[in-house]
Amino acid sequence: MSTAAQTRSLPVPDGLEGERVDAALARMFGFSRTKAAELAADGKVRIDGSQAGKSDRVTAGAWLEVEIPAPAAPVQIVPEFVEGMRIVHDDQDIVLVDKPVGVAAHPSPGWTGPTVIGHLAAAGYRISTSGAAERQGIVHRLDVGTSGLMVVAKSERAYSDLKRQFHDRITDKRYHTLVQGHPDPLSGTVDAPIGRHPSSDWKWAVTRDGKPSVTHYDLIEAYRAASLLAVKLETGRTHQIRVHMQALRHPCVGDLTYGADPVLAKRLGITRQWLHAVSLGFEHPADGEWVEFSSPYPADLQHALDVIAGES
Repeated sequence: MSTAAQTRSLPVPDGLEGERVDAALARMFGFSRTKAAELAADGKVRIDGSQAGKSDRVTAGAWLEVEIPAPAAPVQIVPEFVEGMRIVHDDQDIVLVDKPVGVAAHPSPGWTGPTVIGHLAAAGYRISTSGAAERQGIVHRLDVGTSGLMVVAKSERAYSDLKRQFHDRITDKRYHTLVQGHPDPLSGTVDAPIGRHPSSDWKWAVTRDGKPSVTHYDLIEAYRAASLLAVKLETGRTHQIRVHMQALRHPCVGDLTYGADPVLAKRLGITRQWLHAVSLGFEHPADGEWVEFSSPYPADLQHALDVIAGES
C-alpha cells in the first residue's frame, strides 16, 4: 500500500455556499468535523490556492484542495459504542444492526468517525475473522449518509454463505427514498451501468464502461413537491440509488452531492439524503430458512416526511 500523502481537489457544490470549511470538508469527503478541523489547522486545506482555516467560509465553485496524510499504520478497529445503534437480531451466526446516519460500516483510511464494527467490538460481539482485518464479518455495506439495516457475519459459515447470497442476488434489499418531483413512469426499472465520475473522484455516475447496475422502484406516495418510493436493488454498487435517481432527474431529497435542491432540504430540516434501508431478507446460513427484518424511519427522515406531507 502506498505511504504517500494523497491530495484531493474538487469544486465546492452550490449547496454548500457559505458553510464553514470544516463543515464543508465533512460533507464533501466524509471526514468527521474533528478530522476536518485538524487538517485545516495543519495547513492541509486550500481554497483557490490559498490556505484556509477551519472557520473560513466556502464559496460555491471555489476550488477546494485537501492533503490527506497517509495513515501511519494499518487501519485499526477502535471499539466505540455508537449512540442510536440498535441490535435488531442476534444469534450464533449473524447479528443485524439498525445503523444510524453518520456511521461507516468499517474503518477505512481517512475516516475517523464511528463504525458498525467498532460498536460491535465495544459491545463484546465476536465477529467472523474472514475478510480483511478491518472488514471482518462485513458482507455488505451502507453509505455513511444512509441509515437502516445491515447484517454482519459472526461465524465463518455465515460469512461465506452471505457473501454468496449477495453475489448471486439471492438477498432481498429494500429501501425507501424521498425523491424530488414525480418520476415518469411512477414505477419502473433503471438499468444503467455505474462507474467513477469522469471528473470527480469522490462521486459515481452512469458511465458507458461502468459495472452493470439495476434498480427497481415503485411509488408509495406522491406529494406536491416529492415522491416517496420503494426501491429494490438487484446489484449493490456504491451510491447506486443516489446515482440512478439523479439520472432520472429526480435526486433523493437532501442529496446535495447528486443534484438535490438545497432550499428544499433546508425547508424540510434534512442534512443528508432521504434514503433508508427499510428491510433485508436472506436465507439464514444455519438452516437455509428465509428470514426477513425491517426498520422504521429514523427521526430526521420522519420529520422531513411529515413536513412535506403537511405541505401537500
